Amino acid sequence: MSKAFSKEKLQYMLYTISHPMDGFYWIRHAEKGSVPLAIVLVFLFSIAFTANRLLASFVVNDLDPRGVDSLYELIGVMMFYLLICVGNWAVTCLMEGEGRLKDIAIAVGYSTFPITIVLFAGTIMSQMVSNDEAAFYTMLIGVGIAYGLILMLMGIMQVHNYTLGKTLITLFLTFIAMLIIIFVVLLISNMLSMVVVFFKSIYTEIIFWS
Repeated sequence: MSKAFSKEKLQYMLYTISHPMDGFYWIRHAEKGSVPLAIVLVFLFSIAFTANRLLASFVVNDLDPRGVDSLYELIGVMMFYLLICVGNWAVTCLMEGEGRLKDIAIAVGYSTFPITIVLFAGTIMSQMVSNDEAAFYTMLIGVGIAYGLILMLMGIMQVHNYTLGKTLITLFLTFIAMLIIIFVVLLISNMLSMVVVFFKSIYTEIIFWS
């Protein structure tokens, strides 16, 4: 486990953020990435996301903090991360993608790092801006999110050895796969709840008539 968070892994993660084409290529072909590190980065992203929603100044944030459930948002972010990884892996298995599930998890996880940084920075910055300066906050957050999405695009493209066009098609199909997975999970959950209610009613009847 210590190797997953070694100085070398951390340095290579930073190298990948600044040199995505080379970085993601060697993550796939030289095992230079770290899945545990990627998961921690997604966890930090969820903290930064919630902190921004809770603590950003009223100048740039009109949300009521009482309506923000930190635990719910943490679980939601981690589940969304899992959905993206599984959905992309399922699609690319059918489209001759070279990337493994671990490669996808690393590419997506590493891509959240710049967004996490700008969310933390934006939360602090929001305490010092006026209404006239709020545009700088919006620009900072926008640039960070855009860079993170570009990193994700390049990461998926490199680990699967796809062209840009095929990568975009794959990401669209990944979104469709995510919707299908959600539908299937909800369907199974609903069926299980119906089975539980059915047996519970039978048990109640038996107890009533005994």
